[in-house]
Amino acid sequence: MSPSTAGKTAVLQNIHGTMEFLRRYPPFNQMDSAQLAYLVEHCQLRFYAAGESIIKPSDGPVQHFYIVKQGQVVGERPHSARRGSETTFEIASGECFPLAALLGERATRTEHLAGEDTFCLLLAKEAFVRLFAQSAPFRDFALRGVSSLLDQVNQQVQLRAAENLGAQYSLDTPLRELALQQPVACTATTPLREAVRRMHEQHVGSIVIVDEQARPEGIFTLRDLRRVVADGESLEQPISALMTQRPFHLPPQASAFDAALAMTERHIAHVCLVEHGRLVGVVSERDLFALQRVDLVHLARTIRQAPRIDTLVALRSDIRLLVERMLAHGASSTQITQLVTLLNDHTTCRVIELVVEELGDPQQPFSWLCFGSEGRREQTLHTDQDNGILFEASDDSDAERIRQRLLPYARRINQLLAECGFTLCRGNIMAGNPELCLSRREWSRRFATFVREASPENLLGSSIYFDLRVIWGDEQGCVELRRQLHADIEGNSIFQRLLAANALRHRPPLGRFRDFVVARKGAEKDTLDLKEEGLTPFVDGARLLALTHGVADSNTLQRFAELVRLRVIDALDGAAFEEAYHFIQQTRLQLHQQQASQGLPLSNRLDPDTLNHLDRRILRESFRQAQRLQSSLALRYQL
Repeated sequence: MSPSTAGKTAVLQNIHGTMEFLRRYPPFNQMDSAQLAYLVEHCQLRFYAAGESIIKPSDGPVQHFYIVKQGQVVGERPHSARRGSETTFEIASGECFPLAALLGERATRTEHLAGEDTFCLLLAKEAFVRLFAQSAPFRDFALRGVSSLLDQVNQQVQLRAAENLGAQYSLDTPLRELALQQPVACTATTPLREAVRRMHEQHVGSIVIVDEQARPEGIFTLRDLRRVVADGESLEQPISALMTQRPFHLPPQASAFDAALAMTERHIAHVCLVEHGRLVGVVSERDLFALQRVDLVHLARTIRQAPRIDTLVALRSDIRLLVERMLAHGASSTQITQLVTLLNDHTTCRVIELVVEELGDPQQPFSWLCFGSEGRREQTLHTDQDNGILFEASDDSDAERIRQRLLPYARRINQLLAECGFTLCRGNIMAGNPELCLSRREWSRRFATFVREASPENLLGSSIYFDLRVIWGDEQGCVELRRQLHADIEGNSIFQRLLAANALRHRPPLGRFRDFVVARKGAEKDTLDLKEEGLTPFVDGARLLALTHGVADSNTLQRFAELVRLRVIDALDGAAFEEAYHFIQQTRLQLHQQQASQGLPLSNRLDPDTLNHLDRRILRESFRQAQRLQSSLALRYQL
């Protein structure tokens, strides 16, 4: 240490005061007193003037663990494609660095500078290693970073839910805890009368048909029994003739939410629990509802059987209530957006069926496409319509004939969806637009034009239309369309680079010398946009990498998971991106819930000053992860 450095460093005098300071921040608030005292006793206090370098890549392997006691530290990384450098993160009071470099016994990849006059606590590497070995909370935080912070947020959410609702179980409860009695089972040769008698004696709504090794072969339910009686079937025939073959099953460690989602998607009322191939339990709708679970399956069934459009309109308020309950029960943002998307899919399918009943069979098969957030299965209650129609045609004249037949259906469907709460798209990205009611060949040509002629308008179209899937109708045409799209993009490096530049348009709202960059005037003053500035960088980045590496899935988090599997991105980076995306989405959903409870229109704009310290800190860290993703794209595509 140089003389000038030594003059700025001092042994801590107020150990008790420093311990009280650290107890306000994770992970130090989870460490026992002896371990925290050890940390503080081995720290030194160091002052850095504004603009002074703290550590940089040329210093070699990191030798200290740093905790910001007062002031601010900024990270800057030289930009490979232009002069100067860019700020990649900001570290505030109570935060620490550089964990990845310290654990990896390497130099930091980013220069850390004092953003203002700053005091840091320095813990030597030897003491860090000892603390890492002895303190589980400290070790967990060091290994997991922002994930550990998010765990605390989720715990707080669930704690508040328990206080507010008296909930005894969370949606993450393993199914083995719900299947409290032994499953009722029989063999395939059991007469139907005997099987029904066992169901009656055990007071259950299903019986599972198993082989000699207890492997499930089928299931028979009270719903099946009603059908059998109505059809006049003999009760003496073997149950194998009437059972539902290959019943759906989950492992016992799957969650209550997994079961509820499966029941909703598959229109079933029972899920078998199978471990090592053997039947170990059955969970029913009743099991979920009896434990104060959200009434997801019943709501989905009501939507799919709605006799009129006004019934669907009325059910939208039930969906909003369901989301509120799930938030209160500590459901994750991923679970909730999956749920909302699934119920929106059911609503759309029922609207299509009602329109076909109203206007008559169009005598032409078609598939209803969705784009954007619905295409990614990431919808919230604040959504508009992004949809289209795909059909097969022999040539362009045949396509035009079919289009004219289908457009009245499409426009009526758009109109009724709007009545159900799906706002009409201001950009007219709807199936009732003739430009979005196309044959597969026409869709393929349009997508090829997007790739070949990458104008700003076409790049914007790519960010919407390339996240597509089928809600209603045959899926094969969409599969072929997506396959052709990947082939067109794979060999076009110019389009890839333009798509990458497009993915950098929405910058996370972080400034160099303050926590957040917010609007300075107008109705949006002092707010930031959680969707455009927070989620969009992850969505655009994941889409770019997925399209250029042949990943078929359209969901952002599943894209990241597949990109990690393909080693396109590092596993630790993928986990950090997932956690950050999850938290921003969770914050957005909670914002919508607050707005709805106050009778306000739903908006994605948040005043960060309304957040508590922990939420504010994690939101800032989540935005930094978006910056990291964009920086990696800029380097990868030399922008």
